[in-house]
Amino acid sequence: MVREVRPMVEYKTIKSEEITFGNNNFMEIARKKAVSDDGEREFLSIAKGFTDANGQKRYKQSLTVPDSKEVVEFVVQKLKEMV
Repeated sequence: MVREVRPMVEYKTIKSEEITFGNNNFMEIARKKAVSDDGEREFLSIAKGFTDANGQKRYKQSLTVPDSKEVVEFVVQKLKEMV
């Protein structure tokens, strides 16, 4: 059996914003870039996590959204409708 070797991917944060809530919890929205030998791809990330006793961010869950105006507008619209 021949295994295909996939290129390493490096993730770079271009811009991020976060809000804290509850007891040491935060939500972060970021524009990120995945860079590999195959090229670069930008995407949006929505992540939820907490800050531990040492002040380090610990991520629990995340969702990636394609860098598409149509998809982003859909997500924003539907989130506003649910509030």
